[in-house]
Amino acid sequence: MKLGSKELLRYSKQILLKNIGVAGQKKISNTKVLIIGVGGLGCPLAMYLANMGIGHIGLIDHDKIELSNLNRQILYTSKDLGKYKVIQAKKFLGLINKKIKVNILKKKIDEKNANNIIKKYQIICDCTDSFSTRYLINKICLKNKKILISAAINKFEAQVFNFNFLKNIPCYRCFMPELPSADNMCDSEGILPSVAGIAASIQANEVIKSILFKKNDLVGKLISFNTLDLNFRKIKLSKNSKCQTCGIRK
Repeated sequence: MKLGSKELLRYSKQILLKNIGVAGQKKISNTKVLIIGVGGLGCPLAMYLANMGIGHIGLIDHDKIELSNLNRQILYTSKDLGKYKVIQAKKFLGLINKKIKVNILKKKIDEKNANNIIKKYQIICDCTDSFSTRYLINKICLKNKKILISAAINKFEAQVFNFNFLKNIPCYRCFMPELPSADNMCDSEGILPSVAGIAASIQANEVIKSILFKKNDLVGKLISFNTLDLNFRKIKLSKNSKCQTCGIRK
């Protein structure tokens, strides 16, 4: 996306930052980011990325909007019930900036399509609620040496990871070697909507940092936080030599 006079004005408060400037904003505008899952995390993340000027956003989700989504999935309203999330999300992002290219995929990411989808983007944001899908995204991002910004939310807590697979770092499966028995904990255990918003904001921040800076202190680490006691912890991940994903990396 080219920066015309309107774009320079729109992003002027970012451009004023000495770590961004016009050159940095051009990098932001020319970056392709894929958001996998347009739910509680994916909605605020997409909104922030669009407002910050990411020029090409990919959205993939096969679900339709339900009433129980509306308390935290902030791209949708009651008028959108029964409609596909990616279609309505694209319409909303178009209201933010018509120049943003939004590519939607109304399907579930799986073993057959993951590689062809992920390889087209520079930064991948995992906003899914399925551990098996997270394993798959982790594996394909590792294979293609992508930057993976992953988040998970439950109750009052969240975790955000930055895996830059251009570097020799642990992967998601190093952190969680065995597949948990339960998926979609938001449905069974609940979620505070603001937790999703905070986690997505951190994801958006990591996307911008990954675009602009060669050094990023969160790479190979995770941020874990609880919104009740406001306890934020940064944890360094350790490689697992027996990891079924990166333990066999050459």
